[in-house]
Amino acid sequence: MLDIKFSNKVVQVEAGTTILQAIGLAGRQVESNCGGKGTCGKCKVQVKTDTPYSPTLAEKKFLTVSELEAGWVLACQHTLTQNAVLHLEEQKDVYQRKTDFAELQQIALGPSITKHPLKLSRPTVEDQMSDWDRLVSSLPGTKSICFSRFAAATLAKVLRDSGFQITAVMDGNRLIAVEPHDTSSLGYGIAVDIGTTTVVVYLLDIIQGVVVDSAAMTNPQQIYGADVISRITYAAGGTEKLQEVQRKVMDGLNKIIAKLCQENKIPPEEIYQAVVVGNTTMAHLFLGIDPTYLAPAPFIPVFQQMVDVEAQELGLDILAAGRVVVLPNVAGYVGSDTVGVMLAAGADRLEGVSLIVDIGTSGEMVLSGKGRILTCSTAAGPAFEGAEIRYGMRAAEGAIEGVNITADVELKIIGEGKARGICGSGLIDAIAEMFKAGVITSSGRYASEPEELEQLPPRVRERLRKGERTNEFVLAWGCDTASGEDIVLSQKDIRALQLAKGAISAGITLLVREMGITPLEIDRVLLAGAFGNYIKKESALGIGLLPPLPLEKIHAIGNAAGDGAKMALLSLEERIRAETMAKQAEHIELSNKKEFQDEFLKGLAFEGIF
Repeated sequence: MLDIKFSNKVVQVEAGTTILQAIGLAGRQVESNCGGKGTCGKCKVQVKTDTPYSPTLAEKKFLTVSELEAGWVLACQHTLTQNAVLHLEEQKDVYQRKTDFAELQQIALGPSITKHPLKLSRPTVEDQMSDWDRLVSSLPGTKSICFSRFAAATLAKVLRDSGFQITAVMDGNRLIAVEPHDTSSLGYGIAVDIGTTTVVVYLLDIIQGVVVDSAAMTNPQQIYGADVISRITYAAGGTEKLQEVQRKVMDGLNKIIAKLCQENKIPPEEIYQAVVVGNTTMAHLFLGIDPTYLAPAPFIPVFQQMVDVEAQELGLDILAAGRVVVLPNVAGYVGSDTVGVMLAAGADRLEGVSLIVDIGTSGEMVLSGKGRILTCSTAAGPAFEGAEIRYGMRAAEGAIEGVNITADVELKIIGEGKARGICGSGLIDAIAEMFKAGVITSSGRYASEPEELEQLPPRVRERLRKGERTNEFVLAWGCDTASGEDIVLSQKDIRALQLAKGAISAGITLLVREMGITPLEIDRVLLAGAFGNYIKKESALGIGLLPPLPLEKIHAIGNAAGDGAKMALLSLEERIRAETMAKQAEHIELSNKKEFQDEFLKGLAFEGIF
């Protein structure tokens, strides 16, 4: 075994373990957007060993000479054969972008969890009823109560220690816990949004119907790739790998739950229920269900219906007999997170025609109106999350999130320190400003003709240059960056954004056509998710990402997937409503549409409005 030392711990690994795997075993995070293929250049780590590693072709491509000399490597490129000391660049993610949104909308509180304080008669020689029957016969209603081995295991002691004054905790017709004395004023649940990039957990008081706290983390499955296809491919490698991927997200969730419980002084066993949403792949991996056949056409999921299992079956650290509810999926690439968005947005109740767009590593769209709910999903790719962009990164400290071009380039940086890269909202902003200023043409090509260059302000023109392989534009000079090197957008980066934007645009066009309306008949556009909340509406319109509608018709609705999970946790009625919408939704499979390719090609052009 080898000793691998990090800043705060030492882990032992077998010889032959990759550096990337060792980082995962240590519970640390490093970006690995390509799933260890060596094509993204993001998994940089500094290694100190007795015998330095020889750089690979991938490392020569992505790392500077000074980085190579200082011992920086790509974690996916090397196996460990000797003891080593590893230093990772920690990203201070701004998770409040996922958790700090508007107050939860008012709903009729009615969770499936109910608590019943009871004072039971004591058994006697004359009254030899079993403890279980004594308890069940005292519960209100006439429903048959399912026997719970978990609740019965400690029932005798709880009854006698409490003088037969207890509180029965029910989930529907299931008795999930028996607590001493009257605890009817205490009860918690969690709403979980498992995103491909970020996992968010909300702790709710289900008695009062309020959010107590929230926390988030980078999805630990990121080590297997930034996109769902990479993770499906890895999990398809056999039962052990599927279980490994499931354990990653479960361990991450349990760390968040432990943190929330500790900070709010709540025992985990007082969390009685979890409602979970995520895209269809994330739902399969969370439940440990083989997602292999989601990847190839015809993209068939193993399940679509709402799932209800015991927490102990999954290894989720809440009440062992507590129920974990995963909201239903619509299709292979329209999951329970979209159902959560529909629920939070009120897709079945909005007047007129509403377009709901949730942009991330994939783009899910919902068009509701005229008595219909249409859905589709496009393979937007991870460009909107900062992946596949040379200097792309998550929305973390040091990320460029806003760009303004006048006489020169002005940047807005998360944390207001030196720039480290650019996140998705900053990328859209940058390209919209570059198009508006004439740095790029409507086709996405960098200005190169003399008459095009002459129209640019001198300082802006200086930023446009020929790179090693292609033209590029300098967003931040090395003197203003954390690494000391220029942060640029290459022609390849522009193309990656165009492909993502073209897919979203084409999906919207085909939904509108299927509804039998024109884009101008859309009454409102609702942007869901952290990305939608921070994207500048003017920039989205400027590159043609959204239909050309007045700004006042475009609204950000925050992490609507998480809000939908909260609603389903706090109200059984809302949960049933979510299930109804999932069944009502008409999924449009874009891969079957001959006109998709034509609309996709049209959507590549920057022909928006400012």
